[in-house]
Amino acid sequence: MPDPLSRATIDLVKATVPALEAHGLTITTRMYERLFTNPEMRELFNQSHHGETGSQPRVLAQSVLAYARNIENLGVLAGAVERIAQKHVALNILPEHYPHVAEALLGAIGDVLGEAATPQIRAAWGEAYWFLAEILMGREATLYRDRSAAVGGWAGWRDFVIDGVTRESEAIRSFVLKPADGGAVLPHRPGQYLGFRLDVPGHGVLKRNYSISCGPNPSSYRISVKREASPGTPDGAASSWLHDHARPGTVLQAAAPAGDFVLDQASEAPVVLVSAGVGLTPMVSMLEAIAETTPDRPTWFVHGARNGRLQAMGEHVRALVDGHPGLHRKVFFSRPETDDLGAGKFEFLGVVTADWLYANTPNATATYYICGPRSFLDSIAGGLALYGVTSDRIRFEFFGPTEELLQDGREAA
Repeated sequence: MPDPLSRATIDLVKATVPALEAHGLTITTRMYERLFTNPEMRELFNQSHHGETGSQPRVLAQSVLAYARNIENLGVLAGAVERIAQKHVALNILPEHYPHVAEALLGAIGDVLGEAATPQIRAAWGEAYWFLAEILMGREATLYRDRSAAVGGWAGWRDFVIDGVTRESEAIRSFVLKPADGGAVLPHRPGQYLGFRLDVPGHGVLKRNYSISCGPNPSSYRISVKREASPGTPDGAASSWLHDHARPGTVLQAAAPAGDFVLDQASEAPVVLVSAGVGLTPMVSMLEAIAETTPDRPTWFVHGARNGRLQAMGEHVRALVDGHPGLHRKVFFSRPETDDLGAGKFEFLGVVTADWLYANTPNATATYYICGPRSFLDSIAGGLALYGVTSDRIRFEFFGPTEELLQDGREAA
């Protein structure tokens, strides 16, 4: 644990809150401009979260502001710090990378704030940065050590061979991965993801995280990937390459399983798995684990899709649920097509809502696991909270630029 921050540093960091509220996004945008002049550092980041949308600079601006506001009460950010550490180990971020970020951040503060960024302000932010960095580096060292030492575990990047490819829907394909060295794999915790290092022609090395969509086992992983946008755009480069070029025999480099959005397998409480679109991938992993080990545990798999063409793994989920009275499958189609009607592909017309969940699942005792786009997550998690479902029973994940997300008093997924 690093030495506590000095009183003077705390006061100076708190004094910068108004400046961060006014100029935070400009600072983080400039920080990434500085950082990405180093090709090694640029390679560490998912570039689809930069560029036109600028989502990652906005996320980091929120993070820096939240850190400043909570500098005297960092306990409220503990969950988010754990999530950052998990993201970092999936990307193989190492201690030698941290000085580059420090230099870019402090330089950006000076560039944007000018004379207002006094030597004292910059020194205070330097101390605050390294305080948090030491916490992260310590946690990441533990995660790297534990995963490397575990049976089937490894450190760094490991070669995996694609053993099978399945077309799950018009937009989603599943890839079964087995170690190229023929060894075992570390059984993941249901809900975790793998970090990948993909060398994509025309785009160079891309880093991506994909949720594991199968239950834990010692021999393989499965990922189910949605094709995003088009091959010529940054956000579609990796997924389009996997869809168009990855075949049985293709070798991919992956880091060990990571992530803290995981099923509590020790609990016997009812579980409600709520997803939209490709957000079902970690939920299928959880459902497979429940069906395999605790099929009597009351479980609701609730999923929303547009129609049967875009619904992934529908028959697989049905097969997992059939024969187990404790497992329930509830599927919503927002725009069903003629072929969907009367085919048993869905039970409800419309979208999944917090109102429906509260009325049709054991709201007093269940733990809700939610995964999907930000708007879906906010609607479901926020709606359940308004109904009085406590925060410890609402767990969520969304797919986006969350590597460094710190929210005031809220664990960001």
